[in-house]
Amino acid sequence: MFAGPTAVMLEKVTGEKVFNWANENGMEKVVAALREGYASGRSWAGGADLCEPDPKGGGLGDEANVSFSMYAPQDVEDERLPAGGELYTMGVQSSVGRGGALLYFECVSPRLEGSDETPLRIQGVFGRGKSDAPDTREYRNMSMTILHTMTLKLVKELDCENNGGLPKTPVLTPK
Repeated sequence: MFAGPTAVMLEKVTGEKVFNWANENGMEKVVAALREGYASGRSWAGGADLCEPDPKGGGLGDEANVSFSMYAPQDVEDERLPAGGELYTMGVQSSVGRGGALLYFECVSPRLEGSDETPLRIQGVFGRGKSDAPDTREYRNMSMTILHTMTLKLVKELDCENNGGLPKTPVLTPK
């Protein structure tokens, strides 16, 4: 799932080089959860973890995490952030903080009946887990880049039109 520059970024932001993978078939689970949530007609729905790279020998709560769920419209109406968080300009809403990154976007897809009128609203989360990595612009940008890369994989799997409104390369501009 992680290769090349993204794998290097994951190692830097988590402070780990060797991982145990805790989630098999993550993409299938995420797609199924999002499709089921969308079909339910509810305004939000739980999702699934795409992956949980656990540091080898790490304990509970040490793992990083990439997950996706369906968000309610009001989740992006208020731009309140945790202390130290900051908004970025990508997607419907995006933000970074010490612990990772959030990315909200919408998907219109021929695989989702009715999405042309009511898009599937997706929230992506990257949590870097327990890490002593610094909280700097460079590391925040790496967290967002990791989430953006994984989100584009999901967008492709769901066949979202126009990459779900996301650029092919991450826009790392604070708002």
